[in-house]
Parts: sequence; structure tokens; C-alpha cells
Amino acid sequence: MKKLTTLLAATALASMMATAAWSKTLVYCSEASPEGFDPGLYTGGQTFDAASRTAYNRLVEFKHGSTELEPGLAESWEVSADGKEYTFKLRPGVKFQTTEYFTPTRELNADDVIFSFERQYKEDNAWNKYVAGASWEYFAGMGFPELIEKIEKVDDLTVKFVLKRPEAPFLANLGMDFASILSKEYADKLQADGKMELLNQQPLGTGPFTFVAYQTDAAIRYKANPDYWNGKQPVDDLVFAITTDAAVRAQKLKAGECHIMAYPNAADVEELKKDENLTVVEQEGLNVAYLAYNTLVPPFDKVEVRKALNMAVNRQAIVDAVFQGAATVAKNPIPPTMWSYNNAVEDDKYDPEAAKKMLEDAGVSGLKMKIWAMPVARPYMLNARRAAELMQADLAKIGVEAEIVSYEWAEYLKLSSAKDRDGAAILGWTGDNGDPDNFLDTLLGCDAVGGNNRAQWCNEEFDALVTKAKETADIGERTKLYEQAQVVFKREAPWNTLDHSLVVVPMSKKVTGFKMDPLGIHRFDGVDIAE
Repeated sequence: MKKLTTLLAATALASMMATAAWSKTLVYCSEASPEGFDPGLYTGGQTFDAASRTAYNRLVEFKHGSTELEPGLAESWEVSADGKEYTFKLRPGVKFQTTEYFTPTRELNADDVIFSFERQYKEDNAWNKYVAGASWEYFAGMGFPELIEKIEKVDDLTVKFVLKRPEAPFLANLGMDFASILSKEYADKLQADGKMELLNQQPLGTGPFTFVAYQTDAAIRYKANPDYWNGKQPVDDLVFAITTDAAVRAQKLKAGECHIMAYPNAADVEELKKDENLTVVEQEGLNVAYLAYNTLVPPFDKVEVRKALNMAVNRQAIVDAVFQGAATVAKNPIPPTMWSYNNAVEDDKYDPEAAKKMLEDAGVSGLKMKIWAMPVARPYMLNARRAAELMQADLAKIGVEAEIVSYEWAEYLKLSSAKDRDGAAILGWTGDNGDPDNFLDTLLGCDAVGGNNRAQWCNEEFDALVTKAKETADIGERTKLYEQAQVVFKREAPWNTLDHSLVVVPMSKKVTGFKMDPLGIHRFDGVDIAE
């Protein structure tokens, strides 16, 4: 079956590339299929790579290779003295993409911005539930429904966001994927035709690449947008060759079947570095991997149980086995490269005997649990199955029987968010905007329970600290609040913090213009390949 799947994928890729035989084509060996093509609906990095960073733009953008903001679809903006009003001047003359399935009749205006946001929080909006089970998880997880008072159209090229309170990270949040701007005209046409579901299958934005076709679990093809407001791209075609096996991705790269690959196995990196046709770039990731206990389900509702399980797991052994030195053990929920990191926090020590006694003192014996292992490689966790096996062995030493379970990636993300989820889930995060709020509130705030908060952990003390921090403009004061929040987190142990990893991107030496991104995304605008 695996050979058949590989053959079908190769056939699909060859078919999609045939039409681009005489064009300059950049092939990216990606690690997983996108969950869909509407970035507001999802949180997966593979979806952001394949949708929001290719087909779409945002009001503000992050400069290539940094967390510094720059103008995007908004060429300028003003913030009121009280920090509650943000007025954006839209870039004039921005065209939406022309595709085989839609030809725009007008340029970008304020209506598109308002549509793109209001659909994510107004329940009476026709697009709020156009995909079954849609939760607009990111929009909700960032607290936007409670933050935004209203969005006003001042004129065709001016839009104003009125907030209920000041929000220090608000501007940076608008550079994130869920804030991508869609075409209201295209959405209106789909609604009139009774084909609303196509908004999530046939994307249409203002971005550098225009969607052409997707063959499920095999390949996605884009062409350079000839009308892109920031100039046509150096390559004519962009192909995502979806290849879930990291070893196969490496083979394809070495064979010249793709130009850039995602997330190599740690064991393959040295061999890739030795290949004279390849370049391997690397940097410290703005990331964390963790094991999230479901704190709503006994006995994981007891902090003593969570602490005991943390002490039973040898995280250094996991880092050594999975990353072979290309990661460090994590003690905080934010990486050490991020401002406000609290290095004074005392980490949980690996101590199986103390862990065993702590479980006994908590009245827990014969514990059986599930460890959820991600089915895909991510920068923060290259092999969740291997990590889960090591945890399973460690837990057995203190009398805990752990069963390893997994699901298809989109299903894994959905099911792991459930408030009644059984067991602890391996997941992780790469920062989206360089702000601690994007980790601490997005992943652990009370508003994110049932969504990105996989621990289902709502702690009033922690939540008050991170809420106050994002309402405070002063960086020094925010830093103190976040440092305190990390102390509360470590004391209450909703996660077992696993690692912060080095991120590695191997590519052909023919590739120029590719920059590693601290936000963990793969961007192909500005990338070229030698003939």
C-alpha cells in the first residue's frame, strides 16, 4: 500500500509539472497536506505555508527573516492616544488574482478587510459557519472576539479597528496568518452560486502566487501572480510535493526532484551537509514542544500527579534520541531567545523514585493513560512516536501504563482540542509574531480552553497576569508580568515542557533568496533558482 501511495503521489506530481515544463519551477518537498486553504480556519504550519503565505497578504507583514513589522496591504496606520483605535490606509491599486474560476472586477478595498475579520466572530455572518465544525480557533484564541468593538469603513481605502481596551500585541497579531485578507467579491459570488465551500478549496487573494490545482495528499501547484502589487516573482511556478516521510524528502532533494525540503531527520543532517550540491541552513527556533495533560480529567486535575509524571520522564534522553544534539531541554513555555524568558525558574528534575512516591502520596495507583503522538514532523518535534515510546518506558518504571495513540494530522489537531480528551498530547508551537503573548495567552489562557489550550487549563492567577501584560504598553512592566506568569505555570505544571529545537532547512545550491524565518514558516516570495 505504501508503494502504491508513493507511486500515485509521484504520478500526480509529474502530471502537475508537465504543464510547467518550459517554465522556471521551484519544487518544495513539504511534510504534510494542508488542512484547507482558508487560513482563518486552521492553526497548522503546513496550512500556513501552503495557503496564507502564498495566495494571501495581510494588512501588515513581517520582514523576511525577522519579527519586525512592515507595511503590507496597509501602506500606513495611526494609533489613537488611548491605544483603542487603529486606522489603516490601504495600499491603492492592489489587484486580486485572476484564476480559471474567478475574474475580479475591482481592486482591494475596505470591504474586503471588514469581511475577512467579521466572518470570524459575528455569528450572524453567513460565512461564520460555512465549514462544518468551523471554530475560527486562532481568532478566538487571540481573544479577538472580546477585544474588537467594531470595524469601520471610513472610505474605500481607509478602515478603522475600534478596540474595547488597549492591546499591546494587536498590531503584530494582524501580521499573523488568520488575519489574511480575502476577496469579498469572490465570496459573494460563491454564496450566490451556492458553492461557499469552494472558498476553502480554491483560494483567491492578493498574494505572490496564484492557486492552480491541488491533488489531495500529493501535490499543490501555484503560478506566479503577474499582477502582484510587490512585483512578479522570479520563478514562474511553485509546486508543493507533499512527502510525509522525512527520509524520502531527503532522497528527493539529493536526487534533484525538489529544491527545498522541510524538517529532515536529525540522523540525515550530516549526510545532507556533505552533499556538494546542497546547502544546509540552520538557526535556533522560536519554539517549544510539550506534553499537554488534560487538566479537566482526573487524575490529571491534580497538580501532584502532573508533577510526578514530569519527574518520571527523562527529557534529555528524548532530546538526544530525537534531535541528536540539535535541541535543548525546555523548562519554560517560551523559548530562551524570547524577551521576558525567566531563567530563574527552577526546572522539574528527573527523579523516578520521587515521582513514584508523589503518585502514592496523591492516592494514585495502577494509573493507565494515553500518550498522543503527532503523526507528522514539526520543527519542535521531529519524531513524536519515538518521543512517546521513550516516555512510555519511563512511566512504566513508576507503575504507569501508557498507551500510544495517533490520528491523521488534521484530525489530531481537532481531537486534541476536545475538553474531554483522554490522556496527554504531544504538541508544540512556533511563535507567530515574536511576542510572549503568542505563547502564554494563546496556548495557556482561559480563552483558549477548547482550542489552542490543549491542557484545558484555566488558572485565574496566570490568566490575570498575561491579560494585564497585553493591556500594558511598557515593555519593562510586561516583562515582569510574564516572568511571574512563568513561575505560576511551572508550579502548576499543565505541561511537561520537552524541548526547544534548532531548525534546519536543506536546499539545492541552485536556490537563491530563501531566508529562514524565526516564525517557522516557509516563504517563497523572492526566491529564485538558477537555470
